[in-house]
Amino acid sequence: MTSDQPAARFATRLAFLVAGFGVSCWAPLVPFAKDRLGANDALLGMLLLCLGLGSVIAMVFTGVISARYGSKPVIAAGGIGLAIILPFLTVVSTPLTLAIALLAFGACLGSLDVAMNVHAIEVERMEARHLMSGFHALFSVGGFFGATLMTFLLSMQIGTLASTVFCAVLMFAAMVVAQPRLLHTAQESGAPLFVMPHGVVLLLAALTAITFLVEGALLDWSALLITGKGLVDAARGGVGYMLFSIAMTVGRFSGDAITARFGDRMVVFWGGVLATIGFVILLTATVTVVAMSGFLLIGLGASNVVPVLFRKAGTQRAMPSALAVAAITTTGYAGNLLGPAGVGFVANHVGLPGAFWGLAALLFLVPCCARLVTTARA
Repeated sequence: MTSDQPAARFATRLAFLVAGFGVSCWAPLVPFAKDRLGANDALLGMLLLCLGLGSVIAMVFTGVISARYGSKPVIAAGGIGLAIILPFLTVVSTPLTLAIALLAFGACLGSLDVAMNVHAIEVERMEARHLMSGFHALFSVGGFFGATLMTFLLSMQIGTLASTVFCAVLMFAAMVVAQPRLLHTAQESGAPLFVMPHGVVLLLAALTAITFLVEGALLDWSALLITGKGLVDAARGGVGYMLFSIAMTVGRFSGDAITARFGDRMVVFWGGVLATIGFVILLTATVTVVAMSGFLLIGLGASNVVPVLFRKAGTQRAMPSALAVAAITTTGYAGNLLGPAGVGFVANHVGLPGAFWGLAALLFLVPCCARLVTTARA
């Protein structure tokens, strides 16, 4: 192992932590922003969409930038940008200025998301061992600590601006530590800056979108599903997604060892099967404890699918890896963003359980395609 490998691995972990920490710091601030602007639910929904829109737009261009200049400057700019913009989200006083701030915040998050995955692939390649699941687990850890710390600071009546400044300083410090330890991954000047996604990259992108769609649907609709079935009361509606999140994090922390032992194909196949079984249990069980175990199975099964898909985006030969990572990140985020709305549309016609059966059917495509996505090179 060369001397720069532990440093690059540490820097990548910091980048994933900052990304999860930064976006989760915003969530507790939403009610304050709504009150400050006097916004109704419709206006707030449009403002929140700006965050996702900024992310998707930035993701499209980040692959090109990373292909030419490397992921290092993009990670540094994205992480520091999150730290700088976060406090502004608490002081802007008009819908227009908040929309602009959220677009910028989302752009920094989207850029960081693509670049840190590109960098993670390079670190994996350099160390010749599985690391991607552990990196993604740290995004979840960052999200937990960000939401917890921001909620604690606000509960202590510290104030939104002071709370965000404190969190921003932590993020900035982490990026200052990470920046000199990041790898130089720029391509040669003759490398293409844009390649239309094709071949196996399209399949990788589709499966990533499905997996992210399921996660977004569970976040927005699982409470309504289990309360509607009478499994829990409204006050405990969030327990399902909590169990899913815990299982997802645990699965990713153990995912690198599991993938190294059994291989990418087995992880994608059995992960998809396990997650699909989780949906079947959730939708058919009438006993609360049994139904809640479905959330655990979905989280454990899906936890390492996306890390493997990112790894395969970095090893395929259909297009430059940075552009492939940007493509699957963008489609994945789009699935997370648009999926819950799609679930609502379907549920309006066939009911929420019927919409969730549709999610299960989509998720079953993951094990069906496991062999193809883990063997194809072009």
